Amino acid sequence: MRASYVVKLVSRRCKTTLVLNASRRSYSTRPEPFKILFFGRDEFSCGVLQQVLDAKDVWQDIHVVTQPDTKTGRRGSKLSISPLKIIAEDAKLPIHTIPHERSEFKNFQVPPPFGLHTSTEVELSPPSEHLLVTASFGRILPNSLLNRFLPTRRVNVHPSLLPAYRGAAPIQHALINGERETGVCVIEMTERKKGIDSGAIWGCRRMDVPDGAHFGALRDSLAVMGGQLLVSTLRDMLAGKDTRTPQADSKDAPRAPLITMEDSTVNFELMTADAIERRHRAISHQKPMTTMLKTGRTLQLHDPSVASDVSEHLRSQLPVEGTALFYPPSKALIVRCANDTFLRVPMVRQQDRHLLPAKEWWNGVKPEMRLVEGPEGPVQFVHKA
Repeated sequence: MRASYVVKLVSRRCKTTLVLNASRRSYSTRPEPFKILFFGRDEFSCGVLQQVLDAKDVWQDIHVVTQPDTKTGRRGSKLSISPLKIIAEDAKLPIHTIPHERSEFKNFQVPPPFGLHTSTEVELSPPSEHLLVTASFGRILPNSLLNRFLPTRRVNVHPSLLPAYRGAAPIQHALINGERETGVCVIEMTERKKGIDSGAIWGCRRMDVPDGAHFGALRDSLAVMGGQLLVSTLRDMLAGKDTRTPQADSKDAPRAPLITMEDSTVNFELMTADAIERRHRAISHQKPMTTMLKTGRTLQLHDPSVASDVSEHLRSQLPVEGTALFYPPSKALIVRCANDTFLRVPMVRQQDRHLLPAKEWWNGVKPEMRLVEGPEGPVQFVHKA
């Protein structure tokens, strides 16, 4: 009997076993599931990671990289922990934290096996089973980190229909602008000089934006959708049938920069009640809607909504945009906005004060806050240019 020989050839994509014997030759291929380095921080990245965790056929190892614990509140009395860290701890995944200082992130050391180079083998390129994934990480990865992975193994999950809403806050800006449709894309991560969120697209899924949707609920739906799309993309990669499509070059596509205090500042002369409500649903988890009193103090507007049935009598008492009265039947302030629209505000918080029902705050209104200084009449909110 002739001896059989088994030769194992390890390629970049998969392990191939070649069996030679006297009567036949046969080939069998077994793709190696990915070793994933997953960068994220918030609830969106948690939803994406959970879908990957449940798809055990696409991974053999997952390392999580996230922000370090941070002291917040007065005198650092509270500890803010990355939601992704909590998920990773529950799944017993290795966790790595980046430096506190943004400027130090460029020196972040990639953990083994992703940063491992053996002395017995000269690696001409990174292993194809090593995969870099980001989802709502909040930092731009340096080229030194990207180069640890093949260009086809750098994946970002972005919650918008690219090229629309490239940037840090795509869900918020889609809600602010009243989009009726949104979605999620799995894209290639590219170097910063090639543009933020501008990589080729592996896959894209769409969804309708529900009426009255708030950021949190929309974020969670997109996270699940994004995680499912990522898993589908990884399965295609392992099967060797993944494809990428370059993004359309659209200079007119809306952008999604970071949310700032300016985004939460209400200008009643320019904003309709509907626009203010949309803005509230988009960013109030970060920054509440804020206006200014004639006294120079700020006033936060909590839980605002469109007031659709405003009587002619009440309208006549609010002569200009930015004037407001407490209206007992609605237990709220009614504010005149742009284009003859009206906003209902049940709760407010004045600068250096506690959150109060509108009635309690109204009872403490001072004469100098009113449109015409005196004991009665509407208050006037002003916009600081």
